[in-house]
Amino acid sequence: MSVAAVLLTAMTTPTQAQTPPARTYADAAATDPITLGWMQGFPPAPDKVISFSGKSNGFPRHRWTFSHVRELVPTVSVWRGPGPVSALPRAERDIGGVPFVDADGTRRTFADMLALTYTDGILVMHKGKVVYEKYFGALQPQLPHAAFSITKSFVGTLAAMLAVEGKLDPSAPVTRYVPELADTAYGDATVRQVMDMTIGVKFSEDYADPKAEVNDYARAGGMIPRAPDYAGPRTFYEFLTTLRKEGEHDRAFAYKTVNAEVLAWIVQRASRVALPKLMSDKLWQPLGAEEDAYFTVDSIGTPGGGGAISTTLRDLARFGEAMRNDGRFNGRQVIPSAVVAEIRGGGDRAKFAKSVYAHLPGWSYRDMWWVSHDDHGVFEARGIFGQRIHVDPKAEMTIVRYASHPIAGNAANDPITLRAYRALALALMQR
Repeated sequence: MSVAAVLLTAMTTPTQAQTPPARTYADAAATDPITLGWMQGFPPAPDKVISFSGKSNGFPRHRWTFSHVRELVPTVSVWRGPGPVSALPRAERDIGGVPFVDADGTRRTFADMLALTYTDGILVMHKGKVVYEKYFGALQPQLPHAAFSITKSFVGTLAAMLAVEGKLDPSAPVTRYVPELADTAYGDATVRQVMDMTIGVKFSEDYADPKAEVNDYARAGGMIPRAPDYAGPRTFYEFLTTLRKEGEHDRAFAYKTVNAEVLAWIVQRASRVALPKLMSDKLWQPLGAEEDAYFTVDSIGTPGGGGAISTTLRDLARFGEAMRNDGRFNGRQVIPSAVVAEIRGGGDRAKFAKSVYAHLPGWSYRDMWWVSHDDHGVFEARGIFGQRIHVDPKAEMTIVRYASHPIAGNAANDPITLRAYRALALALMQR
C-alpha cells in the first residue's frame, strides 16, 4: 500500500464498523519507527525510504508516515495567527496504572491500553489542566499528526457555527449553495441530511474492491495513481458531480466520506472563505493554537473535507477543551454555546441503530460528531487507526489521542479504548 493508498484508507472508513480480521501483528515496541530506522540518514538506506510512489507504506511504515504527511503530498496550512499561544496549565499525575477490564474480561492498565492500541501520542486534561501527556515513536509535541476523519468534526462544527450566524440554513436544499449538485444524489437532499449523514448515495468505501467508487474518488483527488489513459474526474469537485442516488434520504445513518466533502463545499460557498482560512479565523487563532495545522489538497489546491487534516496533539486538546466547556476557551467564547449544545444533544438514535455500527449501541451522529448518550454525556470525534477526541463532560475530562494501529477500523480498538477512558474518568472523579 503506497502512501497515497494509506491516505485513501485513512479517509474512507468502512472498516470502522467491520469485525477486525483474525491476524496477528507485531506489537507497538517491535514496530517503533525510530527503532526500525525509517527515513533516517542522509540519505536513508534504500530499504528504509518512505515515499509517495515508493515501496509499501502500510503497517508498520505508516507509523512514521502519519507524523510526516506534509513531506509526502501537497498541503495547505491552517495559520495559527500572530497571537500568543494559549496556556495549557499542568497538574501531572501518574495515571498509567489505572486499572480496567477489557471486553474479553482481561485486567489491563491505562498504560497497557496505550501500547495495545499503538498510541503515538496521548494528552489527558482534567478540570482544565494537563494531567498526562506522552509521545511515542515518530511523534513529537511540535509535529502535526494525521487526524483523518476527525477532519469531519471540524467541518461539521464550522457548518453549525455558520448556521448560528445565519449564513447557512441546515433545512435548505443542498442546491441552494451548490447548484452544481442538482443532477446528483444530493439534488433532493437537505444540508441537515448531509451534516448528519442520512444521505442515500451510491458510494462504496470498500477500498479493497477496485470497482468501488472510493477508488474513483481517490483518483480524482490525486490520492492514488491514474492510468495514462485516465479520462475521469481530476478534482474533488468534479468527482462529487458524478455521484448518484441509492435508496432514500433521511432513513438511516450511513457513514460515507463524500458527505463530508459535500459539506466542506457547502461551508466554503456559504462563508465565501476557503476552508483552511475559515478554520484559522474561527478556530485556530481564537483557540491560541501552538502550531499551524494543515490539509492535504487535490491537483487544484482543494482541501479534503473528509479526512485530510493534521494537527499537533496539544492543539487538538485545545479544540476538545473548548467543546467540553460549552465552546469557551482561551478567555473567550470560541464556539457558540448553542453549537456545542446541539452536538451534545446528538442525532436520531433510531436512524443510527439501522447502521452497521453494532459495537456502538445507543449512539447517534450529529454535525459529524459521534454522541454516546451515556450517563457521562460522552461525545467524540473519531478517525481511523485510533485517532480520537474524547470529551466526558461529567468527569470534566478531555482525552486526545493520535495512533497508528495496524487495523484501520476503530472496531479493532474501541473494546479496549472506551473501557480505559471510562475507568480513567471514574478514577479522576474520585480525586
